[in-house]
Amino acid sequence: MNILAVGCHPDDLEIGCAGTLAKYAKEGHNVFMCHVANGNMGHTVIMPDELRKIRVKEAQEAGKVIGAKEVFSLDVPDLKVNSYDEDTVMKLIEVIRYVKPDVIITHGPGDYMKDHVETGKMVFDASFSSSIPHTYTRSPHYPGKVPIYYMDTLAGVNFLPEEYVDISTTIEIKLNALNCHQSQVKWMYEHDGIDFLDFVRTVSKFRGLQCGVQYAEGFRRCVTWPRLTTKRLLP
Repeated sequence: MNILAVGCHPDDLEIGCAGTLAKYAKEGHNVFMCHVANGNMGHTVIMPDELRKIRVKEAQEAGKVIGAKEVFSLDVPDLKVNSYDEDTVMKLIEVIRYVKPDVIITHGPGDYMKDHVETGKMVFDASFSSSIPHTYTRSPHYPGKVPIYYMDTLAGVNFLPEEYVDISTTIEIKLNALNCHQSQVKWMYEHDGIDFLDFVRTVSKFRGLQCGVQYAEGFRRCVTWPRLTTKRLLP
């Protein structure tokens, strides 16, 4: 299968679904990662232009750790993600058509900030628009009925999973990928006193406790016609 994970900022996918993506990759599936925002505002000392470059590099390194075939960036500045921005939507349509995903993972409608929610809305709309032949991009149109799974919220707040993925064998890959984002891991420790690697491990362990394994990631389905299926698409 081809798996497309679309996160808002570099590191969002590592937090929410990297264990699952690594498991897909280990099973021989093709994993693609896409970041809508460039993360340029995620620091109090490093200036936006410099941080943008740093975070692009960090995302590429994290993708290698996970086993992703490609990592895309739509390069939208932080706080500017808008699901109605035609240029960005067209870029995402091209990514979807290029990847030809069998399943898409992204942010759900109950996430904690506007950029994340707008990313999820954009994925929903772009994945449908990718099926319209007269919407022109480099790649040809692709069916718009791809199942979408929403990944966990930060700290699992207000998110009750419908499906779980056992990531006990990939938890260290998940954390190693997250650790590639040193501009954020270091900044959160120094600025907020948060050990983010421990934070993410704890959430994964909590999800594991819910479903009877050591570590897990939780997901909810996008329940709309015609995106539902009888197949188990998560690994």
